[in-house]
Amino acid sequence: MDEMNLKKLKNLNNPKVLEIIEEFIDHCTPGKVTVITDSKEDIAYVRELSLKNKEEHKLAMQGHTIHFDGLRDQARDKANTRVLLPKGVKISSFINAKDRNEGLDEVLGFQKGIMQGKEMLVCFFCLGPNNSKFSIPALQLTDSAYVAHSETILYRPGYEEFKSCGDDFFYFVHSAGELDERCNTANIDKRRVYIDLQENRVFTVNNQYAGNSVGLKKLALRLAINKASAEGWLCEHMFIMGARPEGKDRVTYFAGAYPSACGKTSTAMIPGQSIVGDDIAYIRVAEDGRANAVNVEQGIFGIITDVNPEDDPVIYKALSSPRELIFSNVLNVDGIPHWLNMGKEIPPKGINFSGEWFEGKKDQQGNPIYPAHNNARYTIRISELDNADERLNDPDGVPVSGFIYGGRDSDTTVPIVESLSWAHGVYVGAAVESETTAATLGKAGVRKHNPMANLDFLVVPLGKYIQSHLDFGNRLKSPPKIFHTNYFLKENGNFLNSKLDKKVWLLWAEGRIHNEYEAIKTPIGFIPKFEDLQQLFRQILDRDYTREEYEAQFKLRIKKLLEKIERVGKVFKEEHMPTSFMEQFEQERKRLEETLQSSGQESISPFDFLRVAV
Repeated sequence: MDEMNLKKLKNLNNPKVLEIIEEFIDHCTPGKVTVITDSKEDIAYVRELSLKNKEEHKLAMQGHTIHFDGLRDQARDKANTRVLLPKGVKISSFINAKDRNEGLDEVLGFQKGIMQGKEMLVCFFCLGPNNSKFSIPALQLTDSAYVAHSETILYRPGYEEFKSCGDDFFYFVHSAGELDERCNTANIDKRRVYIDLQENRVFTVNNQYAGNSVGLKKLALRLAINKASAEGWLCEHMFIMGARPEGKDRVTYFAGAYPSACGKTSTAMIPGQSIVGDDIAYIRVAEDGRANAVNVEQGIFGIITDVNPEDDPVIYKALSSPRELIFSNVLNVDGIPHWLNMGKEIPPKGINFSGEWFEGKKDQQGNPIYPAHNNARYTIRISELDNADERLNDPDGVPVSGFIYGGRDSDTTVPIVESLSWAHGVYVGAAVESETTAATLGKAGVRKHNPMANLDFLVVPLGKYIQSHLDFGNRLKSPPKIFHTNYFLKENGNFLNSKLDKKVWLLWAEGRIHNEYEAIKTPIGFIPKFEDLQQLFRQILDRDYTREEYEAQFKLRIKKLLEKIERVGKVFKEEHMPTSFMEQFEQERKRLEETLQSSGQESISPFDFLRVAV
């Protein structure tokens, strides 16, 4: 390290930072070390280095670049992503863990000398808004300029934060490893992502796909869930958005969690509303006793498949105009990016993640290689979107009045329901299920239980995680209302909802928060009254909403709901769940069983519950 870069580190006056960097310079033996501060010059250096290293390539439109991950490096590596735990310690059966000593020996063995002849970038970021009690400083060491460039878009600068944070920060050590002729990771068989909770750090090696390599994203999410559980706040896999009903001078903020392919991004981007964040939220108790949330990120690492001008006009406009953004794993044809289901025809040949691509190309196993990967991505700052919320970077966060959980469910759950209480809402979130789709896993209709849409990232026992939610609500003067949505209900193979209907469900929930609508009490929670939805559909979508539609959508499928309770109950009984949580579970089961017994019907019309409007 030269004197200029050493001076940048010494100016932080942070001994722990110096100790970590010295340790991993010695261990990874880079040929050069460059310290990146918050300055425009340093950030520009990273961007240009990514082009120089051929990790990114310029596209025709100003500011646009494209990055390709290797053919076998296109998604999160769940099998090799492990939580390192002391010998004999177990958390939950669904958490992929490894003995800490063995894991450290293995991953540090892979990283020894791995940066020889390469440049180590030392980067400082802030998880959350700058100068905020919500936020956590993060140190990234990487030999990938693409990773560092992505993080300058996705996260707020953090060099100045390290001057006052002491020892309280996360750190991440990443190497793409040996590269092939296309500048892709060569040793995918040695890809490892190990989370060390004891030291608040993550080691990730022999990978480039951002879900594995960008430490501050899903890897930091795991560290933050552990920290939140210990300190009494919530770290959630949630969007934050502002609902803005027409003709009313107010903004009502929601946080929402959905498993993949269940409507998370489309809900966060409903036309006419505003977005604070699309992925991860830190939520704390504010001084006024409300729940305030911040977006951990300042950017979006979004799936680009299906983004088109009709369904996603705001995103499509941003992706089609000059600005700094990175496309990954799409098709490049003469500097023009193309992706799946973008609303126009894709050319028959070009360059993609497999190299020279042509229609009909197959991999070594004989599987078709598509022009763009179905997990292709775009990386962009939220501030570049027309619907960015004005409080995006507010250090105090935004007051959250509603939580929304959602899943993909073809035959059981109504389009929207409000929980009976905070405790019941925690149960509703913990019972989230999602059906797989043929497009992603090859077999449609398999239900996966995914509590709070956060199961993949939990590093604490499920029971402890749920108890944290119950305790958090008890500390609030005014807990957010909790809702569950389902956009995928079907009858006779046809969807009962249109893509546009979610705006109605959102604004009904917003009205409930402000006591503008009564609701019908049912065994699973409060559902809308027909007259209110009829009015909302006319106001918002300018169409008639019929009694037949309402009855088909909001009838309670009692037998199906009881079957769901049996499925999720098996999981809950295997874990050490809080007593008060299991009381909510048993109470909902009892309400449904009593309704089935008294009515003798497997499905009950919403009009049959009208006697109780709340």
